[in-house]
Amino acid sequence: LFRSGRIKEPDEPMTHWAMLIDIRHCIGCKTCILACSQANEVPEGAWRKISELEEPSLPDRRRHFLTRACMHCENPPCLPVCPTTATHRRVDGIVAVDSEKCVGCGACILACPYDARVLDTPRHDFEAGTARDERRRGTCTKCHFCIPRIEKGLAQGLKPGVDPEATPLCVVTCCTGALHFGDLDDPGSHVSAMIEHHPSIRLAEASGTNPSVYYILD
Repeated sequence: LFRSGRIKEPDEPMTHWAMLIDIRHCIGCKTCILACSQANEVPEGAWRKISELEEPSLPDRRRHFLTRACMHCENPPCLPVCPTTATHRRVDGIVAVDSEKCVGCGACILACPYDARVLDTPRHDFEAGTARDERRRGTCTKCHFCIPRIEKGLAQGLKPGVDPEATPLCVVTCCTGALHFGDLDDPGSHVSAMIEHHPSIRLAEASGTNPSVYYILD
C-alpha cells in the first residue's frame, strides 16, 4: 500500500518523488529561483515563484515566504485537458510535458490552480540570459523536479534526496535547508520522516489534486 492510499500494482516501482518545504526556514533569498533558471534555461521566476506573506499584528509581526512551483499532483487538472497527451504523469509521480507533442494551446495553463505553467515564447530569449532548449519554443513548460538530474543519478546508483548530484538543484542550493526531496512511499526517507513528525499542509487540498509538495508552517 502506497502512502497515498493507492494499492501497489504488480511490478510497479514503489517510488513517489515529493518535495517538502519548511516555511520556518525560508528567508526569501530566491537562491532556488536562480538555480532553477540556470539549470533549466528558463527566465527567473518562470518555474519557481515566491510569495511574501506578513502577519500585520504587533508586536509579534512576522514575514513568511511561500515558494511555489508545479505541485506534481496525483490528480493533475492539467492532464485531462491536454489535447495531445503531452502532459503525462510518470509512474514515479512526476508530472511532465513532452515538448514534441505539446502544441502550446495553453489549456493546461488555464487548468492549473497553482499558476505553475508558462508558455515558452520568444521573449524568453531575452529574459533567460542563457542558451535555451529550442525544442521548448512555443510549448507549455513547468518544473519537472529536475528529471535529468534524477535519472542520471539513478543510473549511477545514487539516491535522490540524499546524493546532491541526483537531487533537484533548488533543493541542493537552498542555503537554509528549507527545501527537501525524497521518496514519499519510502517510510525511511527524510521527507517521509519529516512529514510524520511535523504537521504539514498542501496547497488547495480541497480541490482534490493531491499535490506531492508539502509545507511545514510551524
